[in-house]
Amino acid sequence: MTNLHRRSVAAALLAAPVLLSGRARAQGTSSPGTTVLRVGDQKGGAQSLIAASGLLEKSDLRIEWSQFAAAAPLAEALNAGAIDVGGIGDAPFAFARAAGAPIRAVGATRSSGGSTALVVRRDAPYRSFADLKGRTIGTGKGSVGHFLILAAREKAGLAASDIRIAFLSPSEAKAAFASGQIDAWSTWSQYVHLAVAEDGARILLDGQGLMSGLSFQVATESAIAAKPRELRRFIALWSEALRWGNSNLDLYAAAWARETGVSAAVARATLDARGFTPAPIDASVIAAQQRTVDLYARERILRARYDVGSSFDPGFSA
Repeated sequence: MTNLHRRSVAAALLAAPVLLSGRARAQGTSSPGTTVLRVGDQKGGAQSLIAASGLLEKSDLRIEWSQFAAAAPLAEALNAGAIDVGGIGDAPFAFARAAGAPIRAVGATRSSGGSTALVVRRDAPYRSFADLKGRTIGTGKGSVGHFLILAAREKAGLAASDIRIAFLSPSEAKAAFASGQIDAWSTWSQYVHLAVAEDGARILLDGQGLMSGLSFQVATESAIAAKPRELRRFIALWSEALRWGNSNLDLYAAAWARETGVSAAVARATLDARGFTPAPIDASVIAAQQRTVDLYARERILRARYDVGSSFDPGFSA
């Protein structure tokens, strides 16, 4: 385990706002000895989706959910062994593997990339990423928002020194954006549409054509060895719930709004932009993840390029 991720379980717990919040099923058909799968999630992620679908109630799979504010603390909890599996984007997954975390992707989703976006104030003069030269952009280090900045900057032909990046948590970045301390905010999911609805933001660009649109369910190697049956059933359940959500967007948006505390309009806009669909872990997914790693290596954010092939276990997502 590297120094970057040499965190105690206690530290990982402190990073999460609602860690070990209880089993999703207080009762069920499973026996007392049934193995519990510890699943990490971000607000508005798998937990709210699976709950809205009602599919867990038909299963004897027992889940203990843990909620995290962002992918980085979730990845730290995986590395510490505090959870068995959790959902993160392709960019934070690249960082976690580079840092030596003993984890592998066991499930994948694809989207257009439109759920990650860079927002500016509505009256700001910026019309393209190049207009942000010399400006400060807030985002989470190693997040999908960070990746979007790098990809957009590379496409615009700007040097690293042309853009200042302020690494902030979502709540810090929201406050900094609203108060004018940063010029733009590169963020994801509901934070994009909350900024538009509450902070007078407009979307300057999103990840379509710049990002793979991949996200993963990532499991610890110990869970892969000890809980393969539970992991396989969870991935199947999650995939079925994703298909349900795409076919029942109004029902899903209503449940998602209740879970996250956002308005129905923000919930629907977020889910429309996300459009996650389950994807098998195949050669195209692995190649896309390699391109993500390669960009980070070119930017010297990763110390070296690495082969991502061993980052995946395709046996759970057939």
